Amino acid sequence: MTSKLSVSVVVPVYSGERYLRCLFDELASLRKEWSNGYASLTLDEVIFVDDAAIDGSVTIIDELAREYDWVMPLHLSRNYGQHAATIAGILHTSGDWVVTMDEDLQHRPAKILDLLRQASDTSCDIVYAKPENSVHEAAWRDLTSRLAKRLVEVSAGTPDIRKVSSFRLIRGTVARAASSICGPDTYFDIALSWYTRRIEMVEMTLKDDRFIQAGKSGYRLRSLLSHGRRLLFSTHLKVLRLGALFGLSVAIGSMFAGFATLLYKLAIPGAFDVRGWTSLILTITFFGGTIIFLMGILLEYLSILVLRAHGKPLFFVVDRSSDVILRDIFQ
Repeated sequence: MTSKLSVSVVVPVYSGERYLRCLFDELASLRKEWSNGYASLTLDEVIFVDDAAIDGSVTIIDELAREYDWVMPLHLSRNYGQHAATIAGILHTSGDWVVTMDEDLQHRPAKILDLLRQASDTSCDIVYAKPENSVHEAAWRDLTSRLAKRLVEVSAGTPDIRKVSSFRLIRGTVARAASSICGPDTYFDIALSWYTRRIEMVEMTLKDDRFIQAGKSGYRLRSLLSHGRRLLFSTHLKVLRLGALFGLSVAIGSMFAGFATLLYKLAIPGAFDVRGWTSLILTITFFGGTIIFLMGILLEYLSILVLRAHGKPLFFVVDRSSDVILRDIFQ
């Protein structure tokens, strides 16, 4: 076990020309603060991932990399989206802990220490920053985000999805393992949940100033829809199992109803004025329920195959021995 803990920071960049130098200055200040006040904690590297940036961000990234050896530029061949850029950056990290954050100063580097303190207190593997305020100061934007997460939580039975944000602290081995199995349709935070359930949150003030001031966001509508689709496709939908159980209960219920109808008919021969309708309805109900049940079983099996295709692991071994150093830092 090493005597120091290293932290790597990953920043996807698409249109950050206006913010990058200020962001870097705050990261450099944090690095200096740690070197002076926390002998066992180092900010080893900052990885700026150029996701085919549409402004002058590339020039800024390359200038910073030439001037500072702890800045690493990654240039993607074309625009793959923030999700892919984050994963690419994580795969190039080497730190004991990995921090992912946005380019636009919505996530302040000084708050990284709060995430580390939470990890120290709980010995968890992932800490998300939870906004204690309206991030965008736009009710529709915040509402749609909450509704999307609520939909996935209910349909897939994944309560940790409420904790998800792009400002996160992840144990390095977990971050790199989850990133290594992510495909085009794998949602990164769902993949993280396959490797650990030790997930915590820290409430803090987060503001998307770019959206508030200009009404523009790094996320386009197409990107948001793609996130939602990827989120659903990466989960084992609990609603499929509920649908199968519903179909089975309908089929069994129709059998009991048919048996009760037969007994009623035998007991009171003239009880039904119109013949055929009762048996027809019961037959349709029985076979309809049976079809729903079989479709639910088939779809759940396909869901399992999809998760295997995504690379969901059978098990994962995590080493938390370095948490002793982290606890010593914050004592």
